[in-house]
Amino acid sequence: MDTPSVVLFVWLFVLITTIASAEIQPNDCARAAKYSESKRGTAMLVLQNGRTVFEHYARGAVPEGRWPIFSGTKNFWGLAALCAVRDGLFKLDDPVAETIAEWKGDPRKSRITIRQLLNFTDGIDGASYLHRSSIPNRDAAALQVQSVAEPGTRFIYGPSHLQIFVELLRRKLGGRSPTLYIEEKVLRPLGLGAMEFKADRRGNPLAASGFELTAREWARLGELVLGHGSYKGRNIASGSLLQEAVTGSAANPAYGLTFWLNNQAPAGNEIDIEKELDLTWERAQWQGVCICRSAPADMVVGLGSGYQRLFVIPSLNAIIVRQGQDARFSDAQFLRLVLGRR
Repeated sequence: MDTPSVVLFVWLFVLITTIASAEIQPNDCARAAKYSESKRGTAMLVLQNGRTVFEHYARGAVPEGRWPIFSGTKNFWGLAALCAVRDGLFKLDDPVAETIAEWKGDPRKSRITIRQLLNFTDGIDGASYLHRSSIPNRDAAALQVQSVAEPGTRFIYGPSHLQIFVELLRRKLGGRSPTLYIEEKVLRPLGLGAMEFKADRRGNPLAASGFELTAREWARLGELVLGHGSYKGRNIASGSLLQEAVTGSAANPAYGLTFWLNNQAPAGNEIDIEKELDLTWERAQWQGVCICRSAPADMVVGLGSGYQRLFVIPSLNAIIVRQGQDARFSDAQFLRLVLGRR
C-alpha cells in the first residue's frame, strides 16, 4: 500500500472511530434510566441525529402524560424575548427605564438593561413570593421589588426578573397580551398550541414557572436549539439571536438568557445547580462551575425544580429529557451514564 493510501486509510479509521464514539448507546441509556428511576424518575427520552435512541417511562407514567417542568418554563419566555428583538420591539441592551418610565428616577434601576433582566444580573431581589397565587397583580408587585446590587455585578435567581420583562413586553405590545404573543411566536410554531398559564387576577402570566409538557413536547425546544432557531423548517429565532441566549454573563458564566450552560467544563467544579440556588445570592458561587465535566462544553440546559431536565448537546446533535419527582439526583452521574463515560 503506497503512502497516500495509508494516510487515507488512517484518516478514515480515525473518522469512523470518532463518529462511533460519539453515538449514544441504548445500553448506556438503560443504565441511566435505571439510575433515574431509582431517584423517582418518571420519564427519559434520548434523541440523536433526529432519531429516537431511547425512551422509557416508569410504571404508571405514559408518553402522553404531561408533567410540570417548573423553571423550564423560563426558556420559552427567553425565546419570546428573542422574537421581540427580531420583530423590532426592542434591543437587548436597551435600558428598561425607556419603557418602565417610573424607574427613570432610580439611580440603580434606571441603568438596568433588558439583557440584564433576562440573565438575572439586574441587581433586583429574586422575590420568590411572586410565585404566590394570592398576589392580585404580579407585574405591578415585581416593579416594586427593591434593588439589592449594582446592575451587572451579581447573579440573583428568582421570578422577579421575568415578571418585570412580562410587563415591559406588555407595554411594548401596546397593551396586547404577552400570553397571546408567546403563543403566536413560540408555542404554536413548536406545535404546542395554547398552554395553561398561572395567571394572577389581572391575567398576568407567571413567567418563571407553570408549563406542563410531555418529554417529547419538551424535546421540541431542544430541536429548535439544534436547528439554530428553526423547528421543522419554521424559523422562530435567528441563529445569531439564539447565540445571545447561550452566552453567559460576567456575573454567572453558567447562565445565559434563561438557559443554563456547561461552558466551564471540563475544568469547572461540578455542582448541583438546585442546591446552589437554595443558598442566598450572596453565598452562591458561579465562577468556575459546571453541570458535568464529562459532558461537552457546548451543552445547553433547561432546568426545572425536582430535577426536571432538558439537556441539549449540539456537538453530539443530541437531546436528553429527564422528568421526575423531587429526590436526590446527580446531573453529572446521570449524564456520564447516558454518554457512556466513567
